[in-house]
Amino acid sequence: MSGKLSGHDAHCHHCANHHELQISGLGVSYQKIRALEEVGFSASCGNTVALIGPNGAGKSTLLKAIAGLVPRTSGSILWRGVKVSQWHREFAYLPQHEEVDWSFPVTVRGLVEMGRYSQLGWWRRWRDEDEAQVTAALESLHLEDLEKRQISELSGGQQQRAFIARALAQEAHVLMLDEPFNGLDRPARENLAALLRRQAAQGRLVIASHHDLGTVRDLFDQVLILNRKALAFGTVDEVFTEPNLALAYG
Repeated sequence: MSGKLSGHDAHCHHCANHHELQISGLGVSYQKIRALEEVGFSASCGNTVALIGPNGAGKSTLLKAIAGLVPRTSGSILWRGVKVSQWHREFAYLPQHEEVDWSFPVTVRGLVEMGRYSQLGWWRRWRDEDEAQVTAALESLHLEDLEKRQISELSGGQQQRAFIARALAQEAHVLMLDEPFNGLDRPARENLAALLRRQAAQGRLVIASHHDLGTVRDLFDQVLILNRKALAFGTVDEVFTEPNLALAYG
């Protein structure tokens, strides 16, 4: 690899245990409808967390609230012990596939370059360091041969990889994905699963909403069972049980 994801990887590798996301008393309302109430859990870098629950349970809303995309009516979000009040550049959010305008005219490299904008600020110019981070992210996700392709020309699995490459270029520590396995064929699902495990092994926190209960044990370390409220959170072995699932799904 010619580039180097220096600040991102080195930072996480040595202090993943101190990179904790702590959510307490989180509430979100859409007009007068309570989408989430009193949601709380804590997760550290190095883990993959599944958000599971029935349709309308608030999984997408929770991801958007953490990402700072919807306002909270109550509660707090702490990242590395500091309150997060709005979008944070160490958080990267990937919405559901159908929510993305894949016809937007941008190349794979152009998409990944967008991940550097939060590092540049208003007046800083594009630097060699930014170019190196983009190249490193593309190589890390094996996208260098596709970098000049329009994102609309990619397969579903390649599009997911391109967005994760953007998150790496952004130097995000927390990757939040909304139903990332939807619409992927089996090889693409397996490739994405291996990729997300690798991101966690490198010291990132991966949080993903997921609806296929049959694959939770294969894909994730921890589970948050959600139905507007947090019903259970812990390791897959501890929490992913018939009684807890019955609480969520009835």
